[in-house]
Amino acid sequence: MRLALREALLAFRRAPLLSVLSVTTIAVSLFAFGLFGLVAVNLRSALQRVEERVEVRAFLAEGTPADAAAAAIADILVFPEVATAEYVTPERALARARTELGEFEDVFEAGVLPGSIELRLREGQRAPATVAAVARRLRTFPFVDDVRYGAEWVEKLYRLRTIATVAGLALGAAFAAVAVIIIGTTIRMTVLARAREISLMRLVGATDGFIRLPFLLEGLAKGVLGGGLALGLLYIATRVISAQLIEVTFFDPPLAAGGVLAGALLGFVGSAVSVGRQLRRV
Repeated sequence: MRLALREALLAFRRAPLLSVLSVTTIAVSLFAFGLFGLVAVNLRSALQRVEERVEVRAFLAEGTPADAAAAAIADILVFPEVATAEYVTPERALARARTELGEFEDVFEAGVLPGSIELRLREGQRAPATVAAVARRLRTFPFVDDVRYGAEWVEKLYRLRTIATVAGLALGAAFAAVAVIIIGTTIRMTVLARAREISLMRLVGATDGFIRLPFLLEGLAKGVLGGGLALGLLYIATRVISAQLIEVTFFDPPLAAGGVLAGALLGFVGSAVSVGRQLRRV
């Protein structure tokens, strides 16, 4: 192992330009893939924030006593889909309408808005069918006049999330495939540049495992360096975009570490495949 590690380090000194090219290619490939990943992460985060605003409002009949509304809330909170439920009095509803719709304040001068119970659903319980089922259960309360939840808006949001997920998986797979091909080609160039060395090692009786190990360690090291460089470039890009355009969320630590590990894995696998092909030719 020590000899293999020394040979892997010497490879960087023997061909520094080719080594830099390999690391740079891995970094650029992972950077392009990482940019797409940032878009997917931030799009998912934005959709999640919008989903959190999904709410169901049950408007109560005029004259419904507060204790009846409180009893209804206790029953509603038992629903597995419901995260929170709040009673909004007619006076509070009127005050909020005047605040939020200030340009129509005259309309509410003599008007009285109905009281309501406002529900927010748990994460994972905001699909159109689930929201509609909750609305149907709310209508069974005798003092509920109407239930609103923006059915069309909820369906469009859910459809957008589904499209974003499918498109993200497809494009992510395409970016990953392109990155693997480019990185594999670059590492293959490195192996071919040392084809004579592999042949000589085979002639003096070196085993395939002994020949492979330095190349595998070299590919692993290049993958780690490329992954780290790509991560640094992505962080800089995130800061620039946040400062100049819109606020962008960077990868959380597990995802960032996964990016470096992905680079290491790509370098290792690319070296293994390329050396294996060369050994079969010798």
